[in-house]
Amino acid sequence: MNELANLIAKKTGIPQATALIAVNVMVDFLKSKLPAPIAAEVTTLLSNDANVQQAENLIGGLVGELEKGAGAKKK
Repeated sequence: MNELANLIAKKTGIPQATALIAVNVMVDFLKSKLPAPIAAEVTTLLSNDANVQQAENLIGGLVGELEKGAGAKKK
């Protein structure tokens, strides 16, 4: 999960410690909402490098879209 926190910090500019807190909050939230067998796999999935790469692509795309939207509002 540290890799995911590092990625979020890199893409958003927030401190790594803050990103790690956000990741842990998100993971705990997901685990509380998912059925037990699936919730047990969340941590495992997030520790897989391929899944972290997918998260990086997703977060990068989301940040890009947010930046586009913010740019459009400034005009």
